[in-house]
Amino acid sequence: MGKTTKTVQKITLSASRDIPFDRLVLSQANVRRVKAGVSIEELAADIARRTLLQSITVRPVLDEAGAETGMFEIPAGGRRYRALELLVRQKRLAKTAPIPCVVRTEGIAEEDSLAENVQRAPLHPLDQFRAFQALREKGQSEEEIAAVFFVAVSVVKQRLRLAAVSPRLLDVYAEDEMTLEQLMAFSVSPDHERQESVWEAMQRSYNKEPYQIRRMLTEGAVRASDKRAQYAGEDYVAAGGAIMRDLFQQDDGGWLQDAGLLARVVAERLERDADAIRAEGWKWVEMAPEFPYGHSYGLRRIAGTRRPLSDEEIAQVEALRAEAEQLEEEAAEADEVSDDADARLAEIEAEIDAITQRPPVYNADDIAMAGVFVSIDGNGALRVERGYVRPEDEPLVVEEADGAALASEGSGIADDDSDPAMPESRIIVAHVGDAAEPEVEEEDGIKPLPDRLLTELTAYRTLALREALGHEPGIAYLALLHALCLRLFYRYGAESCLEIEAKSVMFGAQAPGLADTPLAARVDARHEAWAAQLPEDSAELWDALANLDTDSREALFAHCVALTLNATHDAYNRRPRALAHAGRLAEILALDLAAAGWAPNVDNYLGRVTKARILQAMCEAKGEQAAQRLEGLKKGDMAEAAAQALAGCGWLPEVLRTMGVATMTMPTDSAAEATHSAVAADAGADVADEAVEAADLPSAEDEAQLEPHEIAAE
Repeated sequence: MGKTTKTVQKITLSASRDIPFDRLVLSQANVRRVKAGVSIEELAADIARRTLLQSITVRPVLDEAGAETGMFEIPAGGRRYRALELLVRQKRLAKTAPIPCVVRTEGIAEEDSLAENVQRAPLHPLDQFRAFQALREKGQSEEEIAAVFFVAVSVVKQRLRLAAVSPRLLDVYAEDEMTLEQLMAFSVSPDHERQESVWEAMQRSYNKEPYQIRRMLTEGAVRASDKRAQYAGEDYVAAGGAIMRDLFQQDDGGWLQDAGLLARVVAERLERDADAIRAEGWKWVEMAPEFPYGHSYGLRRIAGTRRPLSDEEIAQVEALRAEAEQLEEEAAEADEVSDDADARLAEIEAEIDAITQRPPVYNADDIAMAGVFVSIDGNGALRVERGYVRPEDEPLVVEEADGAALASEGSGIADDDSDPAMPESRIIVAHVGDAAEPEVEEEDGIKPLPDRLLTELTAYRTLALREALGHEPGIAYLALLHALCLRLFYRYGAESCLEIEAKSVMFGAQAPGLADTPLAARVDARHEAWAAQLPEDSAELWDALANLDTDSREALFAHCVALTLNATHDAYNRRPRALAHAGRLAEILALDLAAAGWAPNVDNYLGRVTKARILQAMCEAKGEQAAQRLEGLKKGDMAEAAAQALAGCGWLPEVLRTMGVATMTMPTDSAAEATHSAVAADAGADVADEAVEAADLPSAEDEAQLEPHEIAAE
């Protein structure tokens, strides 16, 4: 039997020809009804620049007898036709201009239209990114690319940034093993090696969210909003430091990539600024980007004096204030403040401050024994704290002691009838030891009291003082206040016979940036106000306190006691009873942390807890419906949205709430019902946290902040 040969049918393509534009009409068979993609105007401009890149599919228009009429209808390519029509109306294209067309006679017109639109494969985003990159490499600027493709320059920059991600990760994205949102997150860092290492770490982690990628890539970098970056950012850039920017999210100026370089330029600039302060002649100048809060407590502060304003300066201030009042009156009449007026008011305020808030002037003797702290404030400006005297730098005071005081110190003394040529007092110290007490005689023949005898006598005197002081609450109160002030304002605790030590905890390590908060400013201002009222010489403190009126004395006492309060949780020094006592104090004081200035934001709470706790906060403050609107968001977006929603509502996390103090307006539904779902979702974490606390391991919230390899290690 012979072989049968199968004949392959040859394909005949539709004819292609140029047809005058005025012979073309739109067909009702075009399936595209909804506008999408590039606008007709943009397409017309593109055709004008590059001419028509794709032929138009047409069919002959037949008459009733089935004969061709010479006209052609367009079932597929209507947008191109309308763009050409616009060019004709604009006189940029002739009515009879030949248009490249593919003439179809077989099949159905609707099928042509549907096939052209459905079978067309959209361009993969990565191909577009790389195409933009190729245009950039061939010399086109970002602005030129944006103009040609009718997109914003920011869009071009975003796509070029995505094309600059590690080629290995781009291949992963091309295989649909990475989402576009993840690729956007990787574009934050230009370091391909770092990008790849983070991607590898992500494969071992349950958390592959874009915010986690950004966090890992920017770990070790310094935000541009950081006060160190604000202070020495220009020096950092001048030294060649790189800044990472996120083109797809608000980044507050980005991240300074080289933290080591930033630390160096900050130190160098601080050193230059400190040199200018040293030139003033101070005994010492200490500098640091940030000192622990309370670093100056106990050091004596020299107030200095301010030069009074001259008549010319007073007139200048009055003129500025008159101008400000005029601007405010005009704004009140117009019911709004214009941008120019608002800017001018800010300038006036700055000019008045420059005239009136001049640094104090110190005399040469004070400068010779005092020092200065130089640091950076919360806004990135230089902070200079002048005029602090350390205890060891205080001038020595030679006192003439009376006989009783000398006896208390174990000293010999000449009596009132001694030789006038002799000094008023001579101190001969008796050495204490197991051997017999030395026989030391003064020149008048009177021996000093032995130390052992002095100890016995002063012990009796001490007990008598205790008994007497116990009957005098007012004097006891004054003695305690004296001891507290010595330690908190002078650090001279040894000058008090009360063995009471006042400690004031510093919060530098526990809460960085605390010194820059309005709450710290209020406490510091109160401390400075009292320091200015107390005498510079600690020997005069008792009389100064005794002369205070009752209200002032009580206010000072409250301030001193407040400085010793420590209600800080410390993982390495758990004090449950002390913290419980702090809670009782908060109840008595009706402490309202919201009124004190604390508000939840991404940095201080929402970005550092689980999603369940964010939703719980939303439920408690805004109701369950408000929380439900955030449920589908990513962790970073949820924290940002929650921060905006909770702003100004007075919501506080449980650890900051005070029993009996209402700090927020609850929604109509009950708190129990509103928080039920969020609490249930987080219940497992709470139970785990209790077990973790007992075992001294990181909690769920802490673990969320760890790197994947750290989680595995734990």
